[in-house]
Amino acid sequence: VSEFIRIFKPVFENNKSKKICQNGKYDIAILRSYGIDVKNFYFDTMLASYVIDPDQKHGMDELSERLLGYKPIPLLDLIGSKKSPEKIFEVEPERLSDYSCEDSDITYRLYEILKETLKKDNLEKVAYEIEFPLVPVLEDMERTGVKIDVKSLNEFSKDLQILLDNYSQEIFKQAGENFNINSTQQLQKILFEKLKLPTTTKTKTGYSTDVRALESLKGSHPIIDIIMDYRQVAKLKSTYADALPDLINPKTGRVHTTYNQTAASTGRLSSNDPNLQNIPIRSELGKEIRKAFVPADKNHVILSADYSQIELRIMASICGDETLIEAFNNNEDIHRRTAALIFNVDPNEVNPDMRRKAKEVNFGILYGLGPFGLKTRLGISQTEAKAIIDNYFNSFKKVRNFMTDSVKKAQRKGFAETLTGRRRFLKNINSNNRIVRQFEERVAINMPIQGTAADMIKLAMINIYKALEKNKFKSKMVLQVHDELVFDAHKNEIDDLIPLVKKLMEEALPLNVPVVVDTGVGDNWLDAH
Repeated sequence: VSEFIRIFKPVFENNKSKKICQNGKYDIAILRSYGIDVKNFYFDTMLASYVIDPDQKHGMDELSERLLGYKPIPLLDLIGSKKSPEKIFEVEPERLSDYSCEDSDITYRLYEILKETLKKDNLEKVAYEIEFPLVPVLEDMERTGVKIDVKSLNEFSKDLQILLDNYSQEIFKQAGENFNINSTQQLQKILFEKLKLPTTTKTKTGYSTDVRALESLKGSHPIIDIIMDYRQVAKLKSTYADALPDLINPKTGRVHTTYNQTAASTGRLSSNDPNLQNIPIRSELGKEIRKAFVPADKNHVILSADYSQIELRIMASICGDETLIEAFNNNEDIHRRTAALIFNVDPNEVNPDMRRKAKEVNFGILYGLGPFGLKTRLGISQTEAKAIIDNYFNSFKKVRNFMTDSVKKAQRKGFAETLTGRRRFLKNINSNNRIVRQFEERVAINMPIQGTAADMIKLAMINIYKALEKNKFKSKMVLQVHDELVFDAHKNEIDDLIPLVKKLMEEALPLNVPVVVDTGVGDNWLDAH
């Protein structure tokens, strides 16, 4: 290893030579573990493929077969099994050399093709200004990790178990018998044979009891709400309260999530081990998980910086609706303003229930929410739901135009795109199959908004990372979840850090309406939020 470092450290740390990789984050992480700091990371063929068409496969073997018509030596030919990567050290140097040289050769050939495609499709900005520069940022965040309070998680797990036991008893009472709640078949028998509830979608094993099926049964029997609560608590317990302590790295005492840049077609990041994007933050119980994310030590606090209603602001900016723009320019409560318009009352007369309904409509419209969906979410009649949506479109006329135009544009071009030019192809947007077509029509409306929000936070992360490095801050950016960034902030730097983060997030991607970032500081992630 020392011989390798002696030879290659000057090569990788040479700022004059451009580095081209396939899955560069992995390479940078490995080399950094050996004290080699890769300079001038220039191009990533995996990410270039993702930018060109996010729904394709981006592995080197797939890219090689698709673009070069060549099947590379599979890694399993060398090590025999996925489960024993350490066998790589037993492979003869000649075979290892052939394999490695082929990898490098293919990566360079792919680069020559992909760089031209990026240019031809006007995707250079997305690749060179967003995805490629984000790689070292994510590698640093993964390496830093975040501290977890195991004691508070263990306490929380015990509380959840008590809740589960209570829910179980309530479910058995409603069902009139004890059964295995986690067994799909036993649950089907209770719901559809014993309680004679309306049947849901037919599957291979009977009628569906998944989340969507239970949503459609809400209101038909008290057991449904209790089962849904039970499932949410069971998931929280197994996925977070019980699993997070096992994911703590014994060397660092922290949890190190892995960010994936090529998983979501919209441009959003995903994460795994643990999946931080899925922590249910709407429920009070879900919020409790955040309490376990704590600062490094007594000299640090958690800083949370969150884009305020960013998707609504992006929609207002793109569609140019005067009423929405005016509300944001005047820093009004957008849900109160919406409620006043759709219920035809003075803003001062808007009650919490009206505001709640307006909030569901504001966010739901972006995802193609119709009367049936709104009826289910709000527990109102379909007639009332339809009236609310009609009033919404009468109040915000340009929103409807934006939705219609987005679909027409996607039908013409074959893809939807963000403000930066990121694309998602919609191969079935003109399909004769109504269900398939309608799904892609919803994507055509939502992708420009959700994708632009993803681009905005990625640009902010790059700029913040550079600023922290340049000014030699001790504070570190440790988490990215949806529209929020979380920092392990040194107490001595907090007064400089907050305005810096706020400024760089708000200026990352200018809109025609103000971009607002809310910040909070606390002894854990929940308190900071």
